[in-house]
Amino acid sequence: MPHPRTSRPVAAVAGAIAAVLAVSPAPAAPLAEPAVTGNTWNADLTVVDSDDVNVRWSGAGLRLAGAASRPAAQRRQAAEGMLVTAPHPLAVPANRVRADIAATTGRGGAVEVAARGWRSGAWTEWRSVSGEAVFDQPVTRVQIRVALTAERPSATPTLRGVRLVADSVAAVTAATPGLTYRVYATREGLVGGTTANGHVIVSRDHFVALSSARGLAPKNTGDYTVRVCTTTRSRCEYAPVWDIGPWNTRDDYWNPSSTREMWKDLPQGRPEAQAAYQSGYNGGRDQFGRTVGSPAGIDLADGTFWDGLLLTDNAWVDVAYLWTGTGTRGRIGSGPLNIRSGPGTSNPVVGLAATYANVPIECSVVGQSVSGPYRTTTQWNRLASGHFVSHAYVSGVTGTIAPC
Repeated sequence: MPHPRTSRPVAAVAGAIAAVLAVSPAPAAPLAEPAVTGNTWNADLTVVDSDDVNVRWSGAGLRLAGAASRPAAQRRQAAEGMLVTAPHPLAVPANRVRADIAATTGRGGAVEVAARGWRSGAWTEWRSVSGEAVFDQPVTRVQIRVALTAERPSATPTLRGVRLVADSVAAVTAATPGLTYRVYATREGLVGGTTANGHVIVSRDHFVALSSARGLAPKNTGDYTVRVCTTTRSRCEYAPVWDIGPWNTRDDYWNPSSTREMWKDLPQGRPEAQAAYQSGYNGGRDQFGRTVGSPAGIDLADGTFWDGLLLTDNAWVDVAYLWTGTGTRGRIGSGPLNIRSGPGTSNPVVGLAATYANVPIECSVVGQSVSGPYRTTTQWNRLASGHFVSHAYVSGVTGTIAPC
């Protein structure tokens, strides 16, 4: 579902999958006005609220609020902050977005601007815009995310403004849907730490970390959800992506080389950390120059690791990046929810679905009556994995659920 922050003033935009842009101190050349004047707007950087992390607005612009906030999974010293604006409705759907950015970074600082688009009942990935981005289909609203980074205490990255223009051009070929890869999983732990989206990690938590911000869900959403399963498929968990790591932060290895942000010469589906660890790729180092100590392509929170998959040690897992798929989705409203092999509580538990997880629904059957947070019902939804969850725990359905 769309991001809930709809009260901010905004001006019309467009785009679809959109934007991560490392910004130079000088703003880009002025953009030509689009044919539809409603599709030009300025990102509202002044409102900082609960889904924003370690940023503040001052008269000079958006800045880091402090030097101590570091995403837990990255295990590095850079201070970071993040602002997510309210979704901006477009006057006319569009598939291209361009930006003028006014920023200063200081030595050792960086400012990045990202955008994503809402289409077909789901958000696109966060994508970079180097001057412009063209997306696979038109979007009806655009959301902006800003990341500030300071590699040293003296760095003072400041974002003064972002002006955006949305219009349409010939669309690019859509990405392959339903991507699934076998990667190495490590346990994140770090209870009490703060994830990249501002979530404070609790004991036996349920989320994952991936090595790129392109699939990072805002706090308390499952806009980007993975299905992670043991290699025998005996256990699976549906969990939102709430952190960035464990080694790299710009390695969207699930994407093809045409859109992959870094390490474009690696095969699709192979994390850079895996290649560095197993084959000495990049001299055996990650993007920060650290010697890679494991082939990890995903970090699992303790609850996902121990309770969802019943793992006792780091292991290879099969990960489906669900936002790359198509079809009906539903949001889990109270979890971790047992997923079962059949439509009733007498059927074996085969895994869990975390709160906020967006799960792919194939169809529904009549089964045991269950009372949940949304309704009392005999409807059970069969997920794309063949697992079942009671519809009593599902909301925010996008699309139609047909009978099986």
